[in-house]
Amino acid sequence: MQFIDLAAQYQHLKEKIDTRIQTVLDHGHYIMGPEVQELEQRLSEYVGVKHTISCANGTDALTLALMVLGVKEGDAVFCPTFTFFATAETIAYEGATPVFVDSNKDTFNICPNDLDKRIGAVIAEGKLKPKAIIAVDLFGLPADYPALRKIADKYDLKIIEDAAQGFGGEINGKRAGSFGDIATTSFFPAKPLGCYGDGGAIFTDNDDYANLLESLRVHGKGKDKYDNVRIGMNSRLDTIQAAVLLEKLAAFPQELVNRNKAAVKYTAELKDTYKTPVVPEGYVSSWAQYTLTVSDRDAEMAKYKAQGIPTMVYYGTCMHQQTAFKALGYQEGDYPIAERLAISVFSLPMHPYMVSEDFGKVVRAVISGN
Repeated sequence: MQFIDLAAQYQHLKEKIDTRIQTVLDHGHYIMGPEVQELEQRLSEYVGVKHTISCANGTDALTLALMVLGVKEGDAVFCPTFTFFATAETIAYEGATPVFVDSNKDTFNICPNDLDKRIGAVIAEGKLKPKAIIAVDLFGLPADYPALRKIADKYDLKIIEDAAQGFGGEINGKRAGSFGDIATTSFFPAKPLGCYGDGGAIFTDNDDYANLLESLRVHGKGKDKYDNVRIGMNSRLDTIQAAVLLEKLAAFPQELVNRNKAAVKYTAELKDTYKTPVVPEGYVSSWAQYTLTVSDRDAEMAKYKAQGIPTMVYYGTCMHQQTAFKALGYQEGDYPIAERLAISVFSLPMHPYMVSEDFGKVVRAVISGN
């Protein structure tokens, strides 16, 4: 059994993907070719935003978003501590200070109540200027944006939605990538919508942000790439990756249905044995991962390994525990919920091409192990 079966997906889409790639090989526009513009338009339509600006990867997408917002040294950017390193890394890379926030124990996402407290503490201390909030749509579930927006408006902060895992998720019919002042995603192969290499994108309804992003991703270009009006970066999506993504995006709605069917089946079979994921009313998850909470993770994962079932841990070390952020002075116990999640969650295989025997194998592993 594969944890994420990209080979099965390719076989399902092989003819269409191969044709798209051959078209790129025939026209030879490998950088910023016509497929890139076509993909950006299709993504805007899917997400429900005015502008999509593609880039080289999801980390660059976050960096570009922070650059557009003018994040700099002396600024505080609030983000969850239970997330992938890139979320916090990009804040530090801009010279700003990441201020970590605890998690909601049920959704795993950033906790609005703790966020409000952390912002108040930073203001009271007076050393940093609160600038923005990065909310992560962890494991495919959008964060609590209605609550986050109230907090952002209260303190006059911008919201960056990190939808690297959440692409395809929804809140009351509105799709991930449309909740922040600016949003980002990753097309890393294992993401819900992934390419065959690296890739990323930024989403926004703000015309000024979009124009600035167009410049920043190509060395700060002005009228052309040899007219450089600002310091930018080199972060362009390869045309071949755009071609792959066009066919994957066309298949994505059905894949999302398949993911949700798989999640419903998992929950029905496992809810009496484990704490299964929570999807609040009105929300849709894209199920980047199906994640369980247990008391003895090593023992539970060993049961699956014995049955030939792969499992994964996301994320075993919180941001405030990372060596790179040691100088910020956080201590064990500062984020009790996130710290508990980091030692107690693990994820089961999840992809759109799971077959019934895969589920049967997982359930048998649970029965035999318990």
